[in-house]
Amino acid sequence: MPTFSAPDGVRLAYRVHGDGAPLVCVPGGPADSRYLGDLGGLPAHRRLIVLDLRGTGRSALPGDVSSYRCDRLAEDVEALRVHLGLPVIDLLGHSAGTDIVTQYAARHPGNVGRLVLVAPGGRSLGITVSARSRRELALLRAHEPWFPAAFAALEAVLEGTGSDWAAVDPFFCGRWDGPARRHRAASRPDNAQALAQFAAGDAFTPGATRAALAALAAPVLLLAGELDLNSPPGTVAEAAGLFPRGRLSVQPGAGHCPWTDDADRFASAVAAFLA
Repeated sequence: MPTFSAPDGVRLAYRVHGDGAPLVCVPGGPADSRYLGDLGGLPAHRRLIVLDLRGTGRSALPGDVSSYRCDRLAEDVEALRVHLGLPVIDLLGHSAGTDIVTQYAARHPGNVGRLVLVAPGGRSLGITVSARSRRELALLRAHEPWFPAAFAALEAVLEGTGSDWAAVDPFFCGRWDGPARRHRAASRPDNAQALAQFAAGDAFTPGATRAALAALAAPVLLLAGELDLNSPPGTVAEAAGLFPRGRLSVQPGAGHCPWTDDADRFASAVAAFLA
């Protein structure tokens, strides 16, 4: 597994899938990037350069835990670009990884060719998801056999009387079967310090980020899952409006990891945009 040096000397690892023009991929979590798999077969179209965020996967643990902050992780992406010798990179981020790549694009706009934000979080942009939006999406699944228990857990979370997010997991998936359960478990962050520090201090400066992105020349695809409780289509549409060349795509029947719900549809949509 190839490695490179971050600005502070931490050794970071990345995986390579496929051939052709590179697409740098940044996972969410912060979690082991293996949960991304091959992103629904994207290596048939592009060479995936999949970063292991510091302290996850095969990347080293930093001595300074504040370096887990989202704004500092954006500079790890820049170090990877320099290591690869690429003047411009196409970037894909998933979930919390979209916070990293949007901050990267705000800081290094001239280094971004095309940007793909899959199930984007809104913290870097100052966008929040309302409890009402989550309930409305959840109620679309009322016919599912797992709905009563999952909805009760969701209500408790939204009302502040419970915190059993694992019981809410079915709402993050387009279907709740054995493979979905295993994938959901594999995508959980397993570095408590990285998770705690990701948004610490002033890791997010939404006003400055939005102002910088308002002048971003790069085309941006924001892809939402129709049923994603974490990143509802309405919220993703709001984020798309912040980019001069933002384009919204909603994948029917998909959850938070849309490539696991319909791999061909996901890969085709991303490949067409990148082309």
